[in-house]
Amino acid sequence: MSKFSYNNRPLGLYLHIPFCAKKCAYCDFYSVTDMDLMKNYVSALLMHIREYGKTCSGYTVDTVYVGGGTPTCLGPKYLGRILQEVRNKFPLADDAEITVECNPESTDKKVLDAMKKYGVNRLSFGVQSAQEDELGRIGRIHTFEQAKAAVDLAREKGFDNISLDLMYGLPNQTQEKFVSSVEQCLALGPKHLSCYGLKLEPATPMGRENPVLPDDDAQADTYLAMCDLLRKNGFEHYEISNFAKPGFRSRHNAKYWDLSEYLGLGPGAHSFMNGRRFEFARDIKAYINGEDILRDEDEVPTFQRQGEYLMVRLRTAEGVDFIELEKRYNIDSTPYEEAFRSLMGQELVAHQGARWYLTEKGFLVSNSIINTIVEAGQEQMESSAPPVFR
Repeated sequence: MSKFSYNNRPLGLYLHIPFCAKKCAYCDFYSVTDMDLMKNYVSALLMHIREYGKTCSGYTVDTVYVGGGTPTCLGPKYLGRILQEVRNKFPLADDAEITVECNPESTDKKVLDAMKKYGVNRLSFGVQSAQEDELGRIGRIHTFEQAKAAVDLAREKGFDNISLDLMYGLPNQTQEKFVSSVEQCLALGPKHLSCYGLKLEPATPMGRENPVLPDDDAQADTYLAMCDLLRKNGFEHYEISNFAKPGFRSRHNAKYWDLSEYLGLGPGAHSFMNGRRFEFARDIKAYINGEDILRDEDEVPTFQRQGEYLMVRLRTAEGVDFIELEKRYNIDSTPYEEAFRSLMGQELVAHQGARWYLTEKGFLVSNSIINTIVEAGQEQMESSAPPVFR
């Protein structure tokens, strides 16, 4: 394994914990329920932490995100060993943001103590709903009372930066029920909320069942009501699905939205370093056995990166600054700006000088808008006319 080129650049580190006590009916993330694999998996992950810690020794890791799956189901021993090894083998920034995803039913005093001991300073709880019937319908194994107790316990243990996940667009969910869930979660005093619309993935139990969901208009009304409620409660809407109190945006996720460098370890984990993407296969047994499961997608072409940059930046409230875009990719941004201007009359986009962004109404049809903007650049690329730089 060769060393990466770094020059002391910042790096995000993602660690995938592919274990769940039970798979949720809607979830398409890679995880298994065979806990007998846990010991050997942790050993394999620790080995990779040591190996990549050497090859990335010149980077400064300023964000760590332990996700899943259900990281807290590892228990304090295994989770503590992983966190300790990261601190021992990677050069961490003094103010590194270290996040662990938590499920309410597996978050107890010992797990919280282990996380506190090894420097975790941000927790993300998968609450999803405050309605017991909705939790059961989507296959969650915790109650909202357990979620409240876990958040309260975390705060007692000194964790202040707490994020909660919620889902809207669930079967038989009304706007009133979802707003009630948001209000009950706000009462827990989170600094951050991630609110996602349910997407039925064909390979999941819920996708195969294909239940009737609230229609597009109902989901749009629910989304806008949520945005208004969170804004009134002091939250910044900084990405399509993410809201934060000032100073509490997710620094790790921001790397994905800015095409900054990050390393992902574990089956199904993706990385983007030195302009190259690579990933580990979604196969825990192959990962444990040390088989050749690293999929190197080679260097991402500049134009593809340019398109990806537009796609991820347009998910954020800041949007895209065309002056920065031109400097970053040495292009003419005129076709993109023209595409934006064609949408102005529909209140879907807005701009401040050279910075263009989607409105909250625009977020509702973001995929369509982003495709329109990216295609405008593709047409320029395919044109025989030489670019004109401003």
